[in-house]
Amino acid sequence: MRYGCWFGWVSWLLGAMGGCAPATAPDTPASAAALAPSARADVASGGGDAAGGTAKAMPSSAPAAPSSGTAPSPLVGDPIASGPLARDEQSPAAGALAAGDAAYAANRLADAVREYERARALAKDDPAPRVGLVRVRLAETGLPFDYAAAPRDARLVALARELDGISLAHPDYPPVLLERGRVALMLGDAAAAEGSLTRAVTVAPKDAEVYSELAVAELALGKTREALEHFRLAAEYEPEVAERLTNLGTAYMMRGLVDSAIRAYEKAVRLAPADPRAAGDLGTAYLGANQAEKALPHLARAVELAPERATFRNNLGYAYQLRGDPARALELYEKALELDPTLGSAWLNLGTVHAARGDYSAAERSFRRALTLDPEDPRAKANLADLAELRAGKGAPIGSPPPGTRAPNR
Repeated sequence: MRYGCWFGWVSWLLGAMGGCAPATAPDTPASAAALAPSARADVASGGGDAAGGTAKAMPSSAPAAPSSGTAPSPLVGDPIASGPLARDEQSPAAGALAAGDAAYAANRLADAVREYERARALAKDDPAPRVGLVRVRLAETGLPFDYAAAPRDARLVALARELDGISLAHPDYPPVLLERGRVALMLGDAAAAEGSLTRAVTVAPKDAEVYSELAVAELALGKTREALEHFRLAAEYEPEVAERLTNLGTAYMMRGLVDSAIRAYEKAVRLAPADPRAAGDLGTAYLGANQAEKALPHLARAVELAPERATFRNNLGYAYQLRGDPARALELYEKALELDPTLGSAWLNLGTVHAARGDYSAAERSFRRALTLDPEDPRAKANLADLAELRAGKGAPIGSPPPGTRAPNR
């Protein structure tokens, strides 16, 4: 059967993509007939889930998050806050703008509105207060800053129009280009986001956030090579920001550069030891390198830090299954499904445990549940086909793993 386990990267990046944890582990070969756990990453905020089969194509403002491979996460995760709009000058308008930035950074949105409005009244031609007000309105929506977080959302459409109006008079103002790109990403319009953010890079060539958002747009468009370079630049300009490194790791995973991804995630974990996404992504990267023993402590740490995350438990279960502990894996898959009954990869992995134990009826129920959740999931279809062969006595012995993996114990 198909292994599946993606990391939470793109998870981070592209929250809307779905799937498992981080998103760059290799998929299990379609020819593998043995029932094995699945790994596939969910692109949304970190820590994708493991499930067998081929991962869906990506778009994440998310990187996270494997099939017989694994994948990581903002590319997902909470977006990094926009930088201040205030400039280094002494004037009443600049003071109001700085006060608005401080209130926005502290999530005191009503105070931010008041100060940005005051700055706008004092400097009517300055685009900064207007962009500040857009940022506040964007925060007030409560939407995640993930790719395709809210396609056709009327509030986002209105904000896009407001930003377009500002950019007509100030076409080279970096913050308006950045926010326009961000809103386009949330609307799922990767092409528009790429256009705005590419322009932003030309006028703000050392802004890490601009590079990071541009890379998300490029991932959505399938431009993984360009995305990797821009995530690399974002991490270069802000080397002490863990989110930059987790996004870079996710991009490496998507390019199949697992060793480089592991190095990036290790740095992120050192910078942010209490970040569950960083721990989960590092663990899923080790799974992608077929190093379940090294993956276990990091995946367990992710569960400890975020016990409510179903994908983290699913990935940890996948690691235990690879290590040959199906009882522990079963317990973790079932708990993951308690937390999120719609987690298809957990249903697939649960089915592989049942199949390895010879309980074909329970395995079929699990695989069919996964197929109901996603009728186009090739992993669920392949696992059902493999199960039919096993029942007919034509398939590989129960528990034989895909090439390069270790079979779960019966």
